[in-house]
Parts: sequence; structure tokens; C-alpha cells
Amino acid sequence: MDIRKVKKLIELIEESDIAEIEIHEGEESVRINRYSSTQPVAQAPVAAPVVTTTSPAAVTDTPAEPTGHVVKSPMVGTYYSSPAPDAGPFIKAGQSVQKGDTLCIIEAMKILNQIEADKSGVIQSILVESGQAVEFDQPLFIIE
Repeated sequence: MDIRKVKKLIELIEESDIAEIEIHEGEESVRINRYSSTQPVAQAPVAAPVVTTTSPAAVTDTPAEPTGHVVKSPMVGTYYSSPAPDAGPFIKAGQSVQKGDTLCIIEAMKILNQIEADKSGVIQSILVESGQAVEFDQPLFIIE
């Protein structure tokens, strides 16, 4: 594998929220991990119990599954609510959308991907903030 490709992969990892990547090219492979072996990756989920213990009423009162149609992220990337920083958002809560309308943009590997509504309805809630990193299959919107 060309060393320039490996350096480019390292640069991409540093600029993104990706923790680890493994690439196979023929019989060669390279694995790049953002964390050192002395810093376990398991430390990241520790924050979750702290959040749940600070507001147990909110956890018990909210349903496990949101009601309505959930639009989930088809990829890992950065969520953007508008086409440009100085432009208005594609959608707002309470707005009607038609199937095929652009809901947001997710930037992945320097490519801007438009995410479209897969169902017509009214946007009940927007579950992420512009500029936030999103994971694959993470809920983004609820449409009713």
C-alpha cells in the first residue's frame, strides 16, 4: 500500500469523528486507530450513566421508541440543517414535508449527502443540532 494513501487516511481520521478504520487492498491491509493502547475506547460510554442518573424522571416518563415515523441517518458523518452556514434550515418542527423533500445534509468523507424524506407528513421533532456528529442509524427526525 502506498505510504501517501496511509498518510491521507491518517489526515482524514484526524479531521473526522471516526475512531478507527481498517482498509484492505488485495493482500495488504492497514488499521488506523485514533486511541492509543493505554487509553481504552471503553471510556467513552462512561458518560451515559451520568446523564441518565441526573434525570431519572425524564428517562422513565419518555417512551423507549418515539411515536411516529423515525428518519434515521443512513451514514456516519456531520449533520447540517441548512445548505450553507448563512442560509435558513431546510425544515423546521411543525412544517409539512413531501416524500423526496430535502431534510438535511450529512457530510461524510468531504462529500455532502442530501437526506430526503421517505414519507410525507409533518415534522414532529428534529433530534439533532446542526454541526453535530451523527452515527449510522441514529434517529434524526420524527414525521407524523
